[in-house]
Amino acid sequence: MLLQAVLLLLLHCLASTLGQYELCKSLVSTDEGSVWEYYACQPKSASMKDYMRIKVDPPGITCGNPPERFCTLENPYLCSDECDASNPDLAHPPQLMQDRERNGLITYWQTVTWRRHPEPLLANISMSWNKSLELTDDILITFEYGRPTIMVLDKSMDHGRSWQPYQFYADDCLDAFNMPPKQVRDLSPANITRVICTEQYSRWVGSKSDKNVKFEVRARFAVFAGPRLQNMDSLYTRMESMKGLRDFFTFTNLRLRLLRPALGGTYVQRDNLLKYFYAISNIEVPARCKCNLHASQCLLQDGNLQCQCEHNTTGQDCQRCKKGFKAKSWKAGSYLPTPNGTPNTCTIAGSSSGSNCECYGHSNRCSYIDYLNIITCVSCKHNTRGQNCQHCRLGYFRNASAELDDESVCIECNCNQMGSVHDRCNGTGFCQCKDGATGAKCDDCLPGYYWKQGCYPNICDEEMLLCQNGGTCYQNQKCICPPEFKGVLCQHSRCEAGKDCNAASSPHLSMATLLLCTLLAHLLAMLTPH
Repeated sequence: MLLQAVLLLLLHCLASTLGQYELCKSLVSTDEGSVWEYYACQPKSASMKDYMRIKVDPPGITCGNPPERFCTLENPYLCSDECDASNPDLAHPPQLMQDRERNGLITYWQTVTWRRHPEPLLANISMSWNKSLELTDDILITFEYGRPTIMVLDKSMDHGRSWQPYQFYADDCLDAFNMPPKQVRDLSPANITRVICTEQYSRWVGSKSDKNVKFEVRARFAVFAGPRLQNMDSLYTRMESMKGLRDFFTFTNLRLRLLRPALGGTYVQRDNLLKYFYAISNIEVPARCKCNLHASQCLLQDGNLQCQCEHNTTGQDCQRCKKGFKAKSWKAGSYLPTPNGTPNTCTIAGSSSGSNCECYGHSNRCSYIDYLNIITCVSCKHNTRGQNCQHCRLGYFRNASAELDDESVCIECNCNQMGSVHDRCNGTGFCQCKDGATGAKCDDCLPGYYWKQGCYPNICDEEMLLCQNGGTCYQNQKCICPPEFKGVLCQHSRCEAGKDCNAASSPHLSMATLLLCTLLAHLLAMLTPH
């Protein structure tokens, strides 16, 4: 017993001495014995450059193929340097932006020179991790031979499907982006997530030591946590209460858009374009895996970062409950109350709300119906219904490939309104069709019917309902008859029974003849001398 008490005390001390939110659980002593106490938790910050995948666009922007000379802005007419992709000592490939330089030798990626001026020299550097990350410190990009005069840092939160600007950089923000220049210190707590343009890192200073371009994270944290980040509780409280703050530091991909290289403090000198190019020796991205406060570790597995999920959660970002632990909807952990937060642990089926009611994760509320003496789930989501949210709403059917606790367990019937009796379907997704309609969604017609905002019986066809007397069937909807026949199938002559059809047309001929004779008589009268 003494050993157990010492062990529990040691674990408790360890939990209190470690940094905030670094432990997901610890053993605590209660009257009923030792039990696990759970906390909101997150992985430590790490250098994410070791895990990033770099892609450079457009093709051919990296120098060395073919080999070319280049100059430096400090010695613009001493063009003795060379870039040659076929020579390892003279090559400057993209991976040199993330290598760990040894023996003090600086290595860097480099682009072709601006030989095609005035055509813009543009380059995109995309960084991906296939994982949601959260920034914990400043992003730092180190440029050799001068920082760009115009560039943009973008971020994506959906693995590169869409992008949004993170920050604009220019030596003249108004001219480049029609934005007034700002610095992070100009921002207030109310607008700390504003996207700004800064001139702080783009103007030529003529010093080799001024190589770095920053995206300032610490300065934004300091607005809430103080200059030395001593009041992190205040920052974490804001992370929970201020809409969009936590998402502002979240990303899956980053992208640098290099729009104009360093110019050396002057206009472009067209007599020597070999001194204009981009060169990056290092990109630092201090961040942590986003695990929704459900993991304290994040490890590389099968080439991808993976949260080591606790609290009965699963997924790369611990973004859903484990199978069998969906008695209530999944929820991210919370930083509040500090310093341990709220884990929002996924609970096993039947253990939530004190009601012993299984809702398969489609509801987090239950109600007791007195006169029926039953407990039922309330406000079933994901198009489910029933006492346990175990059935699909009318107009939906069960997805056979999904578990009952899957959010996509119910699929919309999508019955064709013109061809179906109603919008409901059976358990396999087949709708109830009107006469003549067929198909799972009642959007096709049976043989002998044609579609025209619904299915209608054929008027004619090429097999059974043949148009007669030389008539032709038009789209199964009508017979196009010769002039002398009529009827649905051209089965009737236009001539009435007992009459001579040729005689019927003679009055018309006689009239025509009469008119012709009258005209000829008139002409003859004009030509005859009086």
